[in-house]
Amino acid sequence: MQKIKFLWLREDFRLNDNPAYQAISNSDEKFQIFYSFDEKKFKERSAQRWWLYQTLQKLEKQLSEKGILFTIYASDEIATIKNIARSQTVGSIYCNELYEPNEIKKDLAIEAFLKVENIEFRKFKGNLLQSPFSIKKKDGTPFQVFTPYWRNAEEQYLKGANYSKKISKFKAKPVDNNNKEILEQFIKPKKNWHKKFEKYWSVGEESAKLLLKEFINNKISEYATNRDIPSSSGTSRLSPYLAFGEISAQHIFDECYKISKKNIGFRKYINEIGWREFAHHLINHFPDMETANLRKQFDKFKWVKDNNKLKKWKMGMTGYPIVDAGMRELYETGWMHNRVRMITASFLVKHLRIHWMEGEKHFRDSLLDFNTANNIAGWQWVAGCGADAAPYFRIFNPILQGEKFDPEGIYVKQWVKELSNVPKKFIHKPWELPGEESEKINFNLEKDYTKPIVKHEEARKLALQAFADLKK
Repeated sequence: MQKIKFLWLREDFRLNDNPAYQAISNSDEKFQIFYSFDEKKFKERSAQRWWLYQTLQKLEKQLSEKGILFTIYASDEIATIKNIARSQTVGSIYCNELYEPNEIKKDLAIEAFLKVENIEFRKFKGNLLQSPFSIKKKDGTPFQVFTPYWRNAEEQYLKGANYSKKISKFKAKPVDNNNKEILEQFIKPKKNWHKKFEKYWSVGEESAKLLLKEFINNKISEYATNRDIPSSSGTSRLSPYLAFGEISAQHIFDECYKISKKNIGFRKYINEIGWREFAHHLINHFPDMETANLRKQFDKFKWVKDNNKLKKWKMGMTGYPIVDAGMRELYETGWMHNRVRMITASFLVKHLRIHWMEGEKHFRDSLLDFNTANNIAGWQWVAGCGADAAPYFRIFNPILQGEKFDPEGIYVKQWVKELSNVPKKFIHKPWELPGEESEKINFNLEKDYTKPIVKHEEARKLALQAFADLKK
């Protein structure tokens, strides 16, 4: 009996530019593809369940048309592989690597099991430009500062040879993948709020390609300026597609690099890819970051536990319009503009002095583009307790941030509808709107919106005092 090859899909839901798929499809041997839905991995990733549900449906149709059997399992990933190995004549299992400590540990366990079963386990380059372990300082220690890390990492990548991206063309009768029950019962989100994501996103590999093309042709030249303007459409919005592997970091880098000498926006944009690489570098060299401060001095920081203020932050009811706009954009779309992510995160950890892990958990559950390394590294950076972190004493003034990056109040008025008639002079500080002007527009701060839950100057003073206490 001919042994069967299996391709294990994880965070690589694309057929082009997929090294494991390329290798298995060009082998001229029979193969199948599977995905294992582990409920535990998505327990606190509600928004991403919607994207996963959508992308698996698209991929199922795509593979069916190619005559490739694609099976979705609802079980622990190790258990799934053990069942496949023991119930079928398996010759080998192919996959692309994941670069997070828990995933690496899991792969080692799977590799050990398959070796005993005499089944080949072939792993290919995952969705990073290079392994997080390949970039080190001259003394062999890991980088903790982004700029020298990325200078070395980019140089190393450009020296390396890229793999061929050609794949076999299939001509086969469609097959019935029959995954409907698993998709509906286990993966489809149970919360109705996900439904609105359909207005903002078109899921899948082809959509990712179109977005990248549009970005390079029409947006990247102004990216250095527009990336900080939340009301503009100046960013690529590729992050959810990258998180699910519907497009690769390599493909984005390579396509952008073609215009690197012609376009000033290239450098600013590609640094975002670099930050993603750096985050994975950090979390693998310092795996305790997932649950602890990288800078141990922050273990003594006097965080405040205030569930009421935390709830108001999540709801976008802090009384600071730029903060509330960001939190409402997140709830509505599953995404938030990067500048506003920094503003909202800073407000939580510095104005409210609520532990960064509370914010990290909320973003994990709400972001379509959630990625463990990015999320952890980003929150620790804002909180001042991570690598190359923003100093804790750098406290964003949400009023000034709004006035600088949303001077007309376009972004605020898009998401905080109750402020739509407030003049731009007061849009970022509506509590200063004079009574007579409030009457003219029929606006009552407490009734129609909310008073600030903290005063900026007081909150800033308390935050700096808490930081000063660390040094005692």
